[in-house]
Parts: sequence; C-alpha cells; structure tokens
Amino acid sequence: MSITELRPNMNHWPERVDMAAAFRWTARLNFHEAVANHFSLAINDGGTKFLMNRNQVHFSRIRASDLLEIDANNPDTLKGPDAPDPTAWGLHGGIHRHCPHARCVMHVHSIHATVLASLKDSNLPPIDQNCATFYNRYVIDEGYGGLAFEDEGERCATLLSDPKKKVMIMGNHGVLVIGDSVADTFNRLYYFERAAETYIRALQTGQPLRVLPDDIAEKTAQELENYPGQGDRHLTELKLILDDEGSNYAS
Repeated sequence: MSITELRPNMNHWPERVDMAAAFRWTARLNFHEAVANHFSLAINDGGTKFLMNRNQVHFSRIRASDLLEIDANNPDTLKGPDAPDPTAWGLHGGIHRHCPHARCVMHVHSIHATVLASLKDSNLPPIDQNCATFYNRYVIDEGYGGLAFEDEGERCATLLSDPKKKVMIMGNHGVLVIGDSVADTFNRLYYFERAAETYIRALQTGQPLRVLPDDIAEKTAQELENYPGQGDRHLTELKLILDDEGSNYAS
C-alpha cells in the first residue's frame, strides 16, 4: 500500500506536514547539525504525547509519514525498534512533561546562536529590530551538564517555567525554542538565528554598539508579538516553495 493511501489513517496529518516542512527548511538554512538535532510537537492537551523525528535521519530527508509518536510518560519508548535518540527523549520528554505551554520544541546547533551560547556573556542586546524581538524573552542556561539525557532534560525543563521566555540560550550547547505551533516556533527560531548573526557580526567590527533604550526594545518586542499571522504565513510560503519544487516532504 502506498504512503498516499495510508494518509487518511495517519493521525495529525496537517501537523506532520508542517513539521516536515520545518525540517526541510532548517536543513536548507544550515541551522541543523548533521543528524543530531530534534523537533517535537505536542499532540494531546497535557503535552505529554508528541511527534518527533526519528533517530539520526537527516533533516533534508524527513517526510510527514516518518515522524514518531512519543509518550513522554512511557520510558519503554526507548526499547522499541523505532526508539528515538535517548538525548532527544531526555530533552524533549522533560520539557513536554513539565512545560505544557511548550506545544512545539525546536533544538538546533545553528552557528550564530551557538557562538552566542559560547560567550561568557550570552545576553542578546537589542541592537536592531530582530534582536529587540527577544528582549526579556529568553533565558540563559548557565549549567551545561553534558549530553541531554533524562536528568539533563529535566534540569533544562525547569528553566522554561515562565511562558514569556520562549528561547533558551543553552550555554556551551546551542539554542532551544518553544512556541504554540510549528509555524510560531519555526518563525521564532529563524529570527533568533538572524538576530544572533547580526549581534555576532556587529561585535566583529570592534565598533561601539547602538543599543536601543529599554522602553523602545520592550515596545518593539510587544509590537512584533502582536503582529498578525506572520509565523503562519512564513511557513505557508515555505510549503508552497517546496510544493513548486516537487518535494516529497508531505508524503
């Protein structure tokens, strides 16, 4: 039986398609790290059941039908033939168990966010509109403890208790972004990497930074939060491009 014929029997198909598109574009933007990163999307009210990519499959090849359905409260998940990466289980499982507001979780080692996470001071000052988007809306993890197995995932989850803080700058590691949907989270991931790039490149000039006043930075962040439909439209356009190219992401 073909994948097309199986589609009506696969739960959460639109969400799977959105996830697959986000994986493909993350690879195209070179935000991924080989086969080491993971995205997840909650599919029940409590957030403890979620879709996630299979262990060590390149983002550029992931299809909607490939995604695993995981139960964060069932450790036997790691014993099955399609067991997820233990570090993905540890990090994403911990967050989905303890942070029901984190409906979608995207973790990557994108280069500029990782450079920021490698600085002694990993704060992102509001030096432009993109950077201001994240003003007072991120948390810095100062306690990196090695690979994100279960204990490390539980520790990271405690840092995301404030629903306003939707980006974790993972010191010595990378970045983790949460959101209400695939579109919302991917859009935030995209702009955080762009903001980090602007800041890193500005530092490289050696010139003084033009930092926005706190009130203007907060005003800008609020305006962008309330800007209608940008995340949804962003992902819709990316899917249309993939469709035009004949991509098999939605299979």
